[in-house]
Amino acid sequence: MTMQSYKLTYFNMRGRAELPRYIFAYAGIAFEDRRVEWNDWPSIKKTFPLGKLPVLEVNGVPLTQSLAIARFLAKEAGLVGNSKLAEAQADALVDTLNDFTLLIPWREDNPQIKTQKIDMLFQSHAPKLLDHLQCHLGDREWLVGDSETWADLYCHVCFTTFSVLRPGFADDHPALCGLIDRVEAIPNVAKWIQSRPTTEF
Repeated sequence: MTMQSYKLTYFNMRGRAELPRYIFAYAGIAFEDRRVEWNDWPSIKKTFPLGKLPVLEVNGVPLTQSLAIARFLAKEAGLVGNSKLAEAQADALVDTLNDFTLLIPWREDNPQIKTQKIDMLFQSHAPKLLDHLQCHLGDREWLVGDSETWADLYCHVCFTTFSVLRPGFADDHPALCGLIDRVEAIPNVAKWIQSRPTTEF
């Protein structure tokens, strides 16, 4: 792998930057993990492309959009699958998980309405997502092929957040719970999880 400098800028939370962080950790790639506090964001927002985070700087060149960042890093780390079809399957699974995360009402200010929306999401949408993922996993150890991909890492990232919103949401899908355990047991990933800053999301 070509030696490059990486600087990942995001808020002090897991959020949209955690998948890139997992990939960095998995591959043992050194990077600067710049975390912006919410109080500081308004004063620096205009200095970032589109006024949004995360942004990954590769040798000073900025790259935006969290999944584009993660896909780029997954290719660098050899986590995209061992064939063109496997790569497409991993992409599809990442997109499927991401579609669900976009339904979470993060910006809802009314606590009662927010709770109602989250309840509806996990009652009506989560079972379909879990069934799809477990069906795709089958009796394999990993979601795509016979080795881990960025789809497996993203599954762990997402399930960590989903478990905060709805503890035990995947208990009826033991194969998926096993997958989550396997991802967490990857040495470099386990080390990152144990050492990262503690945040709710």
